[in-house]
Amino acid sequence: MITIADLVQDSSFPGNYFAPDAYVQGDFESGLIENRQGRRLLALPDTLLKGIYAGLESEVGPAAGTVLYNCGRWWGKNFHRRFSEEVSTYYRKSISEMEMVELLQCLRQCWKAHGWGIIELNVDHYQQGFLVVKVEQSAFANIAKSPAKPSCFLEAGLLSAFFSELSGTKLHCEQTTCESLGADYNLFILGMAKRLESINAWLEQGDDHASIMQRLCSN
Repeated sequence: MITIADLVQDSSFPGNYFAPDAYVQGDFESGLIENRQGRRLLALPDTLLKGIYAGLESEVGPAAGTVLYNCGRWWGKNFHRRFSEEVSTYYRKSISEMEMVELLQCLRQCWKAHGWGIIELNVDHYQQGFLVVKVEQSAFANIAKSPAKPSCFLEAGLLSAFFSELSGTKLHCEQTTCESLGADYNLFILGMAKRLESINAWLEQGDDHASIMQRLCSN
């Protein structure tokens, strides 16, 4: 006969690992911030980020975007490793064993807990080889403003590396809308680099995100 104790044992379902009140810990008065595994977290004030962006623009000029994108790729690769380790340990299964809806929910909560905004993944064009990522209230959109084009290069690099590691395929990322240009949210397109190489030219022609997706899928 199964007892109540048998039913209770090992039947607890872990909650949201990235719940802010549980994930972010430490002594805030001394400035020590850690996650729930005891790993250090770093708070980056807007003033510091603006200084980094301004310094790069002063030193390397137009190449600042490329530098930030590559920094984002390095960051995204390490972020994927930490994300995988923490989520797998907490939920007792690898992220490859998780249902897609469960994995995406973890990513949403993680993104929000780190203060990077609200992230959503659109897989409507997956069969054509593209993923679309939407980010609202981006932490990076208002740091470096370009008068003519989207400027969240660091975020694009992060997404490129993270989803490359997740899929096992080297993916490139291009941004088509940006909050810094008055859009309600940032939109990023992920796919093979060669298939995305025309996006910048289309943006310069005035094409919007919907038009760009139509042209990509028709090609």
